[in-house]
Amino acid sequence: MNEKIKIVLASRCKTFKELSLEMGIDSKSLLNKLRTESIRTSELVQIADILDVKLEINFVLEDGTKI
Repeated sequence: MNEKIKIVLASRCKTFKELSLEMGIDSKSLLNKLRTESIRTSELVQIADILDVKLEINFVLEDGTKI
């Protein structure tokens, strides 16, 4: 997820620091959450809203079917 957020940030010309400020958390805390994959779904939704992108979370079966 960390890499995907970096890609979207770059496309929006934003930094992690700017994103964390808009989220109201310390940039080190945000980076730590992303590195340790301990970010909550609600925080991903908030990131998507801030970056004006759609967030999709799916379970994908072996045949490619998304649930």
